[in-house]
Amino acid sequence: MKIALTGASGFVGSAIQKKFASNEFIHIHRDDSVERIVEKLEGVDVVINLAGAPIIKRWDKRYKQILRKSRIETTKTLVNAINQSDVKYFISTSAVGIYPNGTPCDESCQNLGKDFLGKMAADWEAEALNCNKPTTILRFGVVLDKHGGALKQMLPPFKLGLGGIIGDGKMITSWIALDDLLGIYEFLFEKRVEGIFNASSPHPVTNYEFTKTLGGVLCRPTIFPLPVFALKILFGEGSSVLTDSKEVYPKALLEAGFEFKYPDIKSALNTILKRR
Repeated sequence: MKIALTGASGFVGSAIQKKFASNEFIHIHRDDSVERIVEKLEGVDVVINLAGAPIIKRWDKRYKQILRKSRIETTKTLVNAINQSDVKYFISTSAVGIYPNGTPCDESCQNLGKDFLGKMAADWEAEALNCNKPTTILRFGVVLDKHGGALKQMLPPFKLGLGGIIGDGKMITSWIALDDLLGIYEFLFEKRVEGIFNASSPHPVTNYEFTKTLGGVLCRPTIFPLPVFALKILFGEGSSVLTDSKEVYPKALLEAGFEFKYPDIKSALNTILKRR
């Protein structure tokens, strides 16, 4: 199979190439023109869109524009090219940030977030859905692996015994083990199911449960709470990525027949952190 990737050098893109190394990969870059992308898509079976500037940073007006452009404009250009190609299947990316805070949601939820993340994700998906090929959108939860993403950044303080809950610890995190995310891509390659799917565990957890489980697996105390105001000082409005409460369930994936290897946080963290 010939697979084209945007965001190929990122955390998830690198893992996909390693997992499916027997396939041929074509890299599409943000500055590629429509015409250049059409050339690259010659003979491509599947396009995976992972483009997007890092979300966990301090946001100002300029960086928010970068976040939107790297997702929305890049996807618009990509879809324009796909629509002129013989590509068989398109898998694009979104995030559980599309949902409102404090509301349990599966894919049938019509009440979407009205904040910056919610609106950006909605616009991102709208561009992907302009594709005239069979299309799937994955709404990522927090992807967990010790070699990348949020968990990699959290491990140093936790290993030193300096980890702790954020605020009151009641906010809910919708997460997924990297192995299960890769399993979803494998499932999609085989089944070619279309639609929108929450790529998140069936068991979201409170920040308190996540923190205590991580500390337990590492055999380290978690007694130093992190005040929300400290995150706001560090990241400004971008702190919402860490403090929002997203309770999301993968109903559509489960109904399509996907089975999670690591549905609970303890089994996931045990496997991730004890693997070499």
